[in-house]
Amino acid sequence: MKGLEEHSGVYLHRQSEDVAVRLTVSQQAPVSKPEGRTKCTLIPGDGVGPELVYSVQEAAGVPVDFETFFFSEVHHTMSAPLEDVAKSITTNGICLKGILATPDYSHSGELASLNMKLRRALDLYANVVHVKSLPGVRSRHQNVDCVIIREQTEGEYSALEHETIKGVVECLKIVTKVKSERIAKFAFDYATRNNRKKVTAVHKANIMKLGDGLFLRSCQEMAKLYPKIQFETMIVDNCTMQMVSDPCQFDVMVTPNLYGNIVDNLASGLVGGAGVVAGASYSADCVVFEPV
Repeated sequence: MKGLEEHSGVYLHRQSEDVAVRLTVSQQAPVSKPEGRTKCTLIPGDGVGPELVYSVQEAAGVPVDFETFFFSEVHHTMSAPLEDVAKSITTNGICLKGILATPDYSHSGELASLNMKLRRALDLYANVVHVKSLPGVRSRHQNVDCVIIREQTEGEYSALEHETIKGVVECLKIVTKVKSERIAKFAFDYATRNNRKKVTAVHKANIMKLGDGLFLRSCQEMAKLYPKIQFETMIVDNCTMQMVSDPCQFDVMVTPNLYGNIVDNLASGLVGGAGVVAGASYSADCVVFEPV
């Protein structure tokens, strides 16, 4: 399936540049029916999610059969079990997902959101956001075309926090060499497959010398295996300034969890907002397309 089917910020984007990458090989979403129709897990989501997702279904006009699950932590009593949703996505290899709202912690008592739990269950380690200027959308900068790839199974967004004593909270940021190398390889493989020229590693290793230092070294070591791809490093605060002042300098960016979330939202604002930017999360076996 090739092409771009879009409506109000939810994208079903199966061009070659968004193929899931294993550590050594890539795997596209399987065709699950012999006559060529693809089966796709559909999660309408909360709020405006169902309206947007069903509009995608109607507008797409592609040979896809949707297996729909109501999945929500706002209306948790009506939600399908996480295990059933994860099994469907694993079997089908592809999912179109609407927005999942996260309830206030004081009401839910849950540190890990449903989005986080789904990513863990499927090992959706690579989040890919393609930020590109669109014809007809007025913006300050033209010809923006960059891809932000962030690791999203460890780091700050892991819900590893606790109150040691009253008034003192510890938040743990875990960084591992294995996962840092994996996301770095994903970024360089992506750049190679899509004729991208440069990869920028975004970090804060000048302050977090051990944690971000490990991520940075992993990217630097991986860069040596891709001599045809230009490689640079950039401190995250400088990166946000450079993104606003000269976004066209960026090509592919690889980041830890928190920084990538900030940078891709900032970048989306340069081309019209999150509603016109595609997002996708990859594991080795499946891909989930979702709003930014």
